[in-house]
Parts: sequence; C-alpha cells; structure tokens
Amino acid sequence: MVNWSHWHTEPLLVGGVLFTCWLYSILIGPLRDRISRTAPFPTTEAWYFGLGMVTFYLAVGSPLDALGEGFLFSAHMFQHNILMYLSPLFFVLGIPGWLVDRAARKSPLFRKTFRILVHPVVSGTAFTLSFSIWHFPYLFELALRSKFFHALEHLTMFVSSIFMWWNIASRSKTFPPLQWGVQILYFFALMVAQTPVFGILTFAKTVLYPTYADAARVIPTLDPTGDQMLGGFIMKFTNMVASLAVIGAAFYKWARRSQAPETQQR
Repeated sequence: MVNWSHWHTEPLLVGGVLFTCWLYSILIGPLRDRISRTAPFPTTEAWYFGLGMVTFYLAVGSPLDALGEGFLFSAHMFQHNILMYLSPLFFVLGIPGWLVDRAARKSPLFRKTFRILVHPVVSGTAFTLSFSIWHFPYLFELALRSKFFHALEHLTMFVSSIFMWWNIASRSKTFPPLQWGVQILYFFALMVAQTPVFGILTFAKTVLYPTYADAARVIPTLDPTGDQMLGGFIMKFTNMVASLAVIGAAFYKWARRSQAPETQQR
C-alpha cells in the first residue's frame, strides 16, 4: 500500500530544487544592482517563485507521487495538473521582467532562442504534444516503470508549460505577454487541442494502463475503469477552469481597453 510518510529525498531532486532557489536568491539579491540598478527588490515575485518551487516539490516529491505512480491514475492526473497549470504559472510570475530583459540585451543567442521558444505556435504545440504523447499507453507505462523516463515526463511537461504560461503572465518588456485578443484565441486553441485525450480517457470502456488495472485498491469503491474516468474528468475540469479564467480575464481587459478611447472622447 501507499507509504504516506515517504517523501523523495534523492540528491538530484532535492539538490536541483535547492540550487534553483539559491541561484534565484543570488540573482535578485546580491547581483541585483549589477543587473539593474533601478530595480527594487522583487518581493511579490519572490513569493510567487517560492510557491512555484514548493508546489513543484509537492507534486514530485510528496507521497502523491507514489500514489499516482502505482495505485491511482486519477492521482497521477492531479499531479500532472500541478506540474502543468499551477507550478509553472507561479514560476513565470516569479521571474522579474528586468532579469530576463537584461539577459536578452547581453546575449543575442539567448534573445533569439527564447523568442522562438515563447512563440505562441511553438509553445502551444510543445505544451499540447508533451501532454498528449506521454499519455500514449506505451510511453505512459514506460514512465511508470522507469525512474529516468518518469522524471523526463514530468520535466518536459513542466518546462513546456513554463513557455506556454509565459505568453499569459510574463513580466518582461522584451518578451511581453500576448495581447488580450490573441490570448483568447491562444488558450481556446489549447483547450480544443487537448480534448481528444480527455475524451479517450473519460469514455474508454477498458483500462488503458495495465499498472492501474492490477494495482491494489486504495479506495475500495473506485474500480480501475472508474479511476480512469475520474482522472480524465480531473484533467478536463482543470483545463476548462484555467482556460475560462484566462479567456474571461483577457476578454474583460480587452473590452476595457477598447472602451477607454470612447470614454476619453466623451
């Protein structure tokens, strides 16, 4: 059964999280004056970055990882939602704009590469593919049975989601978020592109992943087919909530901006 007291303490995971936090602290602290002398300490961004790191570790390092890896498909989908919709959004909100802008001015290679990665077609395609491909039964089972591929699965989802969310929540002037109208089209396209996977998982009459068909029942009343259906519902519900929130906020701000010139003319 699930060991609820087990937390992942592998050196690569813990060391990676701690190194990322240390590097961030150095950049916004002692090196801030060298990067941007006029930039104040980014208190709000630091809180968001901390939330991003905490939620990331909770997703991959807490007992939720073991629960999703060997017992409940729905728990695994909840984990993926954290890695694609919550942690990367906090991470993007935690990056000060002046930090990225300075890197872009100093390095033409960084500027060109980053501009390609955050292009809405590139970032949207990478986000959709990283989500969809890893749910093919063969690759999904491979990730469940191999620590390397499991880590690769989560890393590709997390990184591709950072570039996806950059177009919505960026604080950079060099790589700003998309205009409100484009944000609506962007997230609507993402929502539609992921629908086939949701539909297959939710309405499949057979269990697609053998690991969960043979797993011990953590919740006795939830059979493997019901667990798979619940996982599909969790994924679709999260996707719809995020999409509607972004589309609603973008439409509201877009409408207000469109009405501003009319108000000034009066």
